[in-house]
Amino acid sequence: MSILSVTDPRLRETILPSPGRQRLSPSPVSWEDQVLYFLLPDRFSNGDEAGALDSEGIATSGSVRSFAPSDNANAIRSHKDALKWQANGNTFQGGTLRGILSKLGYLKRLGITTLWVGPIFKQVPTDEHSYHGYGVQNFLEVDPHFGTKEQLRNLVKRAHELGMYVVLDIILNHSGNVFAYKSGEQAWTGQKYPVEGFRDSLGQPSIPFRPLDLRQSTFQKVEDCAIWPWELQYPACFAREGTISNWDRDPEYIRGDFYSLKNIDLGTGNADNFVASPALRTLCEVYKYWIAYADLDGYRIDTVRHMGDGPTRHLCTILHEYASSVGKENFFLVGEVTGSRAFDTVEVTGLDAALAIGNIQEKLWKLPKGYVNPTEYFDLFRNAAYLKKGTDAWLGKKLVTMIDDHDQVWRPGDDKARFCSEGEGDRLVFAAVALNLTTLGIPCIYYGTEQRFDGRGTSDRYIREAMFGGGFGAFRSRDRHFFDESNAVFTEISKITQLRKRYKALRRGRQYLREISSDGQRFSVPHVLEGRLKSIVAWSRVFADHEIVLAINTDTRYRRDAFVAIDPEIHAEGHALQCVYQYPATGGKMTTNVLALGEKAVHISLPPCGFAMYL
Repeated sequence: MSILSVTDPRLRETILPSPGRQRLSPSPVSWEDQVLYFLLPDRFSNGDEAGALDSEGIATSGSVRSFAPSDNANAIRSHKDALKWQANGNTFQGGTLRGILSKLGYLKRLGITTLWVGPIFKQVPTDEHSYHGYGVQNFLEVDPHFGTKEQLRNLVKRAHELGMYVVLDIILNHSGNVFAYKSGEQAWTGQKYPVEGFRDSLGQPSIPFRPLDLRQSTFQKVEDCAIWPWELQYPACFAREGTISNWDRDPEYIRGDFYSLKNIDLGTGNADNFVASPALRTLCEVYKYWIAYADLDGYRIDTVRHMGDGPTRHLCTILHEYASSVGKENFFLVGEVTGSRAFDTVEVTGLDAALAIGNIQEKLWKLPKGYVNPTEYFDLFRNAAYLKKGTDAWLGKKLVTMIDDHDQVWRPGDDKARFCSEGEGDRLVFAAVALNLTTLGIPCIYYGTEQRFDGRGTSDRYIREAMFGGGFGAFRSRDRHFFDESNAVFTEISKITQLRKRYKALRRGRQYLREISSDGQRFSVPHVLEGRLKSIVAWSRVFADHEIVLAINTDTRYRRDAFVAIDPEIHAEGHALQCVYQYPATGGKMTTNVLALGEKAVHISLPPCGFAMYL
């Protein structure tokens, strides 16, 4: 029988460290050295992709062929087919933990060092739309759509053998739709609403809203009923205040339900006088269990803004202390912090980092396309004076940065889009990824970006295409997979990640946006003209008197040249900087000499959408 309580002896034995027991895998020395890759298990791989390469680089057998250009839009050739493809985007497509395991070689060759896996916990069985994993019914089990607990443990074990870490997505703010209000779904008003009952295995609210007595239970498929572990079945575990309408009003965004997902009451008080609820204490035990059981290396914590600082600090304290006790001294806790409080939340709560969604993701998206001034992105990392840290290097450890993700919360309204879907993004995507991989922050690649996925539509499903094809493949296709290691974006990312591994300045160095000049005399930061920036944008990473100069060309049509200012104290006039990377590889000049002009500078020339690195 499954573990259904945090007092189950099997769970307690797993959690409690004991003499002679094998220690868990250690944490990395520094998370800023890592390159993350975020995937949703249902949308990544089912392990049946013909010709995909295994960990040894050997082509595998399977029934799903690789995507070819002629397959573009093969799922929407008729109106009926298009409707079916769209509907498939809202339901489980069949990706599994076994599929992820089969693609660790693909990720390793891409240069990924840490795998961020979307939630794998058991979902409400009757909710066919919970493919994303955020509607949990049993926090102690893996959803059968994804596989088994043993397969999760095997995935982590194999990743560790390949020198990779695994971060798992977890949820505390809410459960799935495990109960029903008496009068149907209610809008938040600050009052508690009466509950009809917990949902049974058929989804009906027929179970009394109180802990089940398993000795007398007559419900069919009891493990599919209500919520587990058992300790979460007390009514006081839920706020029961209805659905959020105003996402910025406090305490509505803290106490309200996420649509049909039911808010869990995590405790009372602010961060300094917080009292944890029984529900939060239970969930802390749950997530200790998964650390010990699967040998996980970190957690990405969902909807931190809606939890509040007190619960988040409590969780971070408990999990950091527990992880340290089992040999993980640098266990990674990264929070999804929407809104403007990312820096404050990290400081107050003890999170190791925040997802840099919002302004940073928006500017990272828009800068390579020439939609914003470079200062709008680079100045976001100059909050050091405000934070009283004294150096922008602090931010390099505290932010996980990415271009694409699974919900694009910064975009207005219901317009959801991947980078490649607009503004010549398909041509500029590598410049964008290069910017992401070589500027401050812990970089993260969202699955499919390396294959130029271009999903766009009116809901999140359109940016959650299936890498393995199925009924909701990328590029409006079906039954074709996208594990193409010859794709130019894939191959160039793999080169940059190797350089990032080689040069510490790219991971830990200070960062400077560089002024440029067309004549070598008048230097300034480039800026948008007539609605779009068409220019070289250059920056430096400096570490221990070692400078790496990097530049992209945001012009999609013409080569651009510029004199780029560099650190005057590090370089002597006449010193030659070597080009260690250029894209596209044009075979052009591979050195540039330091010139004494209006500033000490080097001359850089880049083709359209180009990127180069000099040191």
